[in-house]
Amino acid sequence: MKKGYDYILIYICLALLVIGWIMVYSSSAVVAEMQYHDSFKFLKRQLLFSLIGLIGMVGAMKIDYRRLSAWTYPILVLSFLLLIVVLIPALGLSLRVGVARRWLMTPWFAFQPSELGKLALVIFLAYALTKKGDKIKEFLRGFLPVIAIAGVMVLLVILEPDMGTAILMGILTMVLLFIGGTRFSYLLALPLLAAPALYLFITRFPYGYRRLIAFLHPWEDMQGMGFQIVQSFVALGSGGPWGVGLGDGKQKLFFLPAAHTDFILAILGEEAGFIGIMVVIILFALLIWRGVRISLRTADTFGAHLAVGLICLIALQVIINMGVVLGLLPTKGLTLPFISYGGTSLVANLVGVGLLLSISASKVKE
Repeated sequence: MKKGYDYILIYICLALLVIGWIMVYSSSAVVAEMQYHDSFKFLKRQLLFSLIGLIGMVGAMKIDYRRLSAWTYPILVLSFLLLIVVLIPALGLSLRVGVARRWLMTPWFAFQPSELGKLALVIFLAYALTKKGDKIKEFLRGFLPVIAIAGVMVLLVILEPDMGTAILMGILTMVLLFIGGTRFSYLLALPLLAAPALYLFITRFPYGYRRLIAFLHPWEDMQGMGFQIVQSFVALGSGGPWGVGLGDGKQKLFFLPAAHTDFILAILGEEAGFIGIMVVIILFALLIWRGVRISLRTADTFGAHLAVGLICLIALQVIINMGVVLGLLPTKGLTLPFISYGGTSLVANLVGVGLLLSISASKVKE
């Protein structure tokens, strides 16, 4: 039997978008006015990328997601090429910010290839798990080829360097392989295989180690590496149950770095309080529930794997971002889906929701 699109999923997504617009403006208006003489600068860009993302979402929900099977390897190759190009300064196409090269420049905008990489990885894993079936339990014919391809993508992201996204991709791969039936003993070996890459990252980019120390002992370096997380605590603590009121937060006034991007949840907690954070958590919980429901109700194996991969991708970003803001995880540099300012991630997440909606309109299990 056929069913319609999951409109509840659409409404949840739109609600999160609206909250994002409000918080992006609230958290960035003063900074934008001081730096660009336009308090609406970040909001206007967020609205523009929201429009692009919504168009992408509608396009994704209108296509038959099964066609992605035939396009799996072209999408994967394109993703690999972009991740390689961003690492080659001589080409003059990548943008360096600090020690990192994560952005490719076009005449119109900049974008992060790693965001395409996340979607490409989910599509590839869904395709591989569907094609291999029970062979995924075999080391040489099932597990090894899949983990090799995923591992190369993760390594390219580490070299940018973007350890947060690399860890996200690694965890996502392990979760989907586990759901797909891979032997647990194989998965236990993956952290050991990842150890050399982690060592390479720490030795080449010592700030990663300093971030870990700041996470463990933030109060010992309050004016240095611990500054951001301490200011996040101050924002959350100032909000109390109900918040100080939208627009009335103080931490966004050049105290909390990345207030409108990675740490936007802290500003939301300051201005809307514990209640505001709980509303966001409930909306994300509902979003994840709808995604899991779509996966369980889909008769097509590829669609089921793809749906669970897409919702895991969003869920892991939410968990990691919230964990960082609450001081439960080291700083990773990942945005809060649909709410944080960030064009590429916003478009990618909306396209992911579009694919979920396409799957929701497919045949359901009898």
